[in-house]
Amino acid sequence: MKTKVVIVDDHKLIAKAIGSIVNDFTDFEVMYEVENGVELIEKFKSPDKLPDIVLLDISMPVMDGFETAKWITKNHPDILVMALSMQDDEQSLFKMINNGAKGFMHKNIHPQELEIALKTLLREKIYFPGWATQKLYSSINNPAPSPTYEITPREEEFLKYVCQDLTYKEIGEKMNCSHRTIDGYRDSLFTKLGINSRVGLALFAVKHKYFNPDDFKI
Repeated sequence: MKTKVVIVDDHKLIAKAIGSIVNDFTDFEVMYEVENGVELIEKFKSPDKLPDIVLLDISMPVMDGFETAKWITKNHPDILVMALSMQDDEQSLFKMINNGAKGFMHKNIHPQELEIALKTLLREKIYFPGWATQKLYSSINNPAPSPTYEITPREEEFLKYVCQDLTYKEIGEKMNCSHRTIDGYRDSLFTKLGINSRVGLALFAVKHKYFNPDDFKI
């Protein structure tokens, strides 16, 4: 079975070019191409139109990549979103991550790199090229002002566990509380911090020193 890919890009020539490249890969095939998030949502009404990966342009009319990524994350969290952009600006990178994107790459990526990126995303559930990783590393390690949000002690504990390789159910077991309570902590932090994904929460926790790997060494 080939991995199903959908391309969302308002530039038809670019979408067709990317689609042609992806279809040349042995393990991937393009299901269809749409021009914006609204068209994608319409397609998603049919269960047989749901892909494994969405290659998502950021700058689009009607419904851009940021809002589309947020919608996919909320309604179809198992679908992997890879952001496509001609830019490498930090703001777009962080906003796409906060909205649920699991990867980010340039549109002018070499076909061989694109295949590696798709395989890595499918295997690891995350993919960022070197330049994006460097921006994330710099952001985490640069001194950050203390946040002004009121985060409760239990939410702080939740943030620490979010940075580990644990499911939400396992976090609930660690914190001795129900899955519904864990969902409450997560949703509360999403609202307070303006974040929409677990990756965004983890980045926030590390950057603002809520997580220290030494605290969890056995």
